[in-house]
Amino acid sequence: METLSWDFGLAIAGSQRGGKANAASGMAVDDECKLKFLELKAKRNYRFIVFKIENQQVTIDKLGNPEESYDDFTAALPSDECRYAVYDFDFTTDENVQKSKIFFIAWCPDTSRVRSKMVYASSKDRFKRELDGIQVELQATDPSEMSIDIVKSRAI
Repeated sequence: METLSWDFGLAIAGSQRGGKANAASGMAVDDECKLKFLELKAKRNYRFIVFKIENQQVTIDKLGNPEESYDDFTAALPSDECRYAVYDFDFTTDENVQKSKIFFIAWCPDTSRVRSKMVYASSKDRFKRELDGIQVELQATDPSEMSIDIVKSRAI
């Protein structure tokens, strides 16, 4: 059985030469994905970022403004297609301290196509490693698996 290799290091270089990965580089990651994630993390310019895989490349699907809510974020996820997302979750601890945690969410609804689920599942860990600063990971196939109560419980 042949093993697939996803070399994002080479894919980034490939994406700088026109945005396409060659056969040896696997799944490409658009540089904009990393840049916008750094802005979310350092400058807090965004509340969330939704990513999609299109033409063998991870690209940005939607950017959420800082004032958008968790409901706005969940509404940005399609009901029948897989996506990756990061969400900057603000909360207050039991000691009344304001904190923030960055969540990585792998969204693969049951109604999405099998091939899409396979592509997202096999690319997830490599893509996540490109986003330095992820603190919590959630995998969800249904909205109830990523409810605000679950997010709060995972943040503490």
